[in-house]
Amino acid sequence: MANDKGSTALAENILRDAPSQRLEIAAVGIFCLLLLQGLVWASDFLIPVTAAFLGYFVLNRPRRWLSTIGVAPVVSAALFTSILTALIVLLLVQLSAPAAQFIEDLPSLLEQIKQKLSTSGGTLEAINDAAVAAEGIIADQDAETVAVEVVSNTGVAATIFSMAPGFLSRILFALILLFFLVASGDMFLTKTVQSFDRFSDKRRAVEVLHSIEDRLGYYLGGITIINAGLGVAVAVAMTLWGLPGAVLLGFMAFGLNFVPFLGGLAGATIAAAIAFVSLDGTWAALGVFGTYIFLTSVEGQLITPVVISRRMRLNTTVVFLTVAFFAWIWSVMGMVVALPVLIVLKIACDETKSLETLARFLGDVDDQDPDEVDDRQK
Repeated sequence: MANDKGSTALAENILRDAPSQRLEIAAVGIFCLLLLQGLVWASDFLIPVTAAFLGYFVLNRPRRWLSTIGVAPVVSAALFTSILTALIVLLLVQLSAPAAQFIEDLPSLLEQIKQKLSTSGGTLEAINDAAVAAEGIIADQDAETVAVEVVSNTGVAATIFSMAPGFLSRILFALILLFFLVASGDMFLTKTVQSFDRFSDKRRAVEVLHSIEDRLGYYLGGITIINAGLGVAVAVAMTLWGLPGAVLLGFMAFGLNFVPFLGGLAGATIAAAIAFVSLDGTWAALGVFGTYIFLTSVEGQLITPVVISRRMRLNTTVVFLTVAFFAWIWSVMGMVVALPVLIVLKIACDETKSLETLARFLGDVDDQDPDEVDDRQK
């Protein structure tokens, strides 16, 4: 009897809690949908804010080192933002003319590619013949159909140039916010520590934030140097191929390589398209494409794994999904900030005991440090 009464009471509790559980699941689902919509809606604001906070984590350690020799945080912030501004202005000045020329020539480049593929013996010849035949059949069936041609005055160059003011305003906003973040010194660290009651939690919060600063700065600094080397290698290789605008392609390789997976493929495709028109040969285009892919493969498979710490390696599937998600909500800039955001999450999970399972899931197969494994076994 006692067991029957206990089972009955348990069943009553389950039935009583079921409506509240369904409401909780519904509330979580609505919150996730609203959060996703908010991320998409506020992308123009959130992208520079995210970039500024990532820059703050990277520059906070050098700022703290400068403060030990008597440099005020405001002076350090002015120094860092001035250097970044000078680099951005230098890049814009040096690349504005070739980039503008490339954008202006892009429609004619695409037209030349189409014409070469559509000529006799070209790749699209059979497709063109089929299209012409289909048009003839449709014309015979409906001879009274009036053909209307829609002419657009908005070219690719005009569209891209119209986006420039918004892009520059985001960069300016990110630099200003970065200045205030660095100038605030350890205010955010102090506020974070003050939000915890126990001393052990305060100490752990400091360790997590310091780990994010160190490891994110190490990763982004190493990746920037590696990408710069890749850009030089691509520029030299494209010069040897006799490709016009080899220096611009080198800078493009440097920037695109911050985007995992898609960056290298996009750069190789653009270089191959230019080679297809300028070098006048399919084999030359394939050679340029293969050279570009070879250089990015050497960088991704040999150089980066050696330079970057093993604990910074991430689950490839998770990286791909993260890049795809941020590309969906924040377009191209989302792909650039996706990996640093994932790294911050990985570091926070590494340093938080309750999130170790998630950290192992985000990490690579051999993500565990051998020293940590030995310590656990002991």
